[in-house]
Amino acid sequence: MRLLHINLTARDADTLSAFYKGAFGFVDRRPPKRMSGESVSRGNGLPNSNIYAIWLAFPDEHGPFLEIMEYAETVRRRVPAVNELGYGHLAIEVQDLKATIEKVLRLEGSLLGQITDIGTEEKPHFVVYVRDPEGNILELEQLSTK
Repeated sequence: MRLLHINLTARDADTLSAFYKGAFGFVDRRPPKRMSGESVSRGNGLPNSNIYAIWLAFPDEHGPFLEIMEYAETVRRRVPAVNELGYGHLAIEVQDLKATIEKVLRLEGSLLGQITDIGTEEKPHFVVYVRDPEGNILELEQLSTK
């Protein structure tokens, strides 16, 4: 078994895709695709599904990818909380935490927490939680280079 992809349902898939490309260097894994019809609805259990899907991956990465889906009809929910039941966050390792936070903020994301060292004195491990422009929670991690 292996993990295939992580899915985010978006209000605006193109805008959210641009955020992940600009902040983290994701690239298109395939061209965006419109999915609809009986087989799509049968598979996801949602009648009359009409979905615009974008697949993103890290450059030169052939493992799991980020799938951003925009449904023609969506159900609104409040902004997720860090301690809410269910899927909590997407964790991304970055080389320069401060520079990545600046990109996140410049691209209309927001800071949720403060940079914290959860490692040791010999091997620091910095983390911070942020939100993408649609409120999804991301954990950014910078591992020690020592």
